[in-house]
Formats: sequence, structure tokens, C-alpha cells
Amino acid sequence: MPILEARTVLWADEADCAATAQALAGHASLRTACIELHGNLGAGKTSFVRHLLRALGISGPIKSPTYAVMEPYALPGLAIWHFDFYRFDDPQEFEDAGFREVFASTGLKLVEWPKKAAGLLPPCDLRIEIAMVDALVADALIDTDGDDTRRQVTFQAETPLGLTLLP
Repeated sequence: MPILEARTVLWADEADCAATAQALAGHASLRTACIELHGNLGAGKTSFVRHLLRALGISGPIKSPTYAVMEPYALPGLAIWHFDFYRFDDPQEFEDAGFREVFASTGLKLVEWPKKAAGLLPPCDLRIEIAMVDALVADALIDTDGDDTRRQVTFQAETPLGLTLLP
């Protein structure tokens, strides 16, 4: 899919992550979006999802779906599915688990490690790439203060709905 528009922000800390999630939760169009989250292990994908789910009104434990692959959540009038395909190995699992039907249904889909299910997922509306700043500047051989909470976050709208969700 072509990128319709992209924006990059810097999260200085966890509070910035939570604020971005809170702002995203305020968009009515989020209720039918498919959002892909990209980034290395420990980049903050699951943390962002937790902040987003809390901002939407989910209470109680919010588990990482790393082992279950999918965690469903429900609010009045809103179904939410959080996927983590990190341990995904066999495309047949996608069919056997009924994920095609889930992605065809109305609701919010949050997908971590979507590349592991490449070719099986529908096009996403919004792609979020989270990168640890220290890793980025280390590659450029720039000295940093060792703060490991900063993140560079790029939001890419890949559909008209995604455009409405850009920060």
C-alpha cells in the first residue's frame, strides 16, 4: 500500500507514549481501524497498546498476546483484538484460529510483528514504527546521555481512515 502521509514524533518518556495513546483513543474512526506496530524487541509496542487500551476504557489486566497470539477485549459497542505474531510460524495457524474472520469483522485490530503474518493480513490503516533513539544515534556514532526511554515514532497513514488517525 502507498503511504498517504507520514509523521514522526519523539517520545521523551513513558508519559509521552501515554499521551499519544490518549489522543489516538479520542478519534471515533479508531473503532474500525487496523493498526500495525513495528519495532525491535523492547521498543515499546506492547506498552503503547496497553496505554491505548486503558485510554479506551479497558480495565483489569492487559496481557501481552505473545504466547496466546491474540487477546480479545470488549467495550460497549467496540470489539478490540490485540495480536502478537512474534511466535507465528505456520500460515495454516491463521486459518485454523479463525483470524481471517476476525480481521473481516468490525472492530479495532492492533497487530504486533505483522511481518510474521505477511500475505495473510489485510492492508492496515495506520502503521506505527517505534525505534529506540539510543539505537538510532549509536548507528550514527553520536554520543548520547544513555537515556533508554526515548523513542522515535513514525506514523504512516496507508488508507484514508489512517489519515484521520495521524497525530
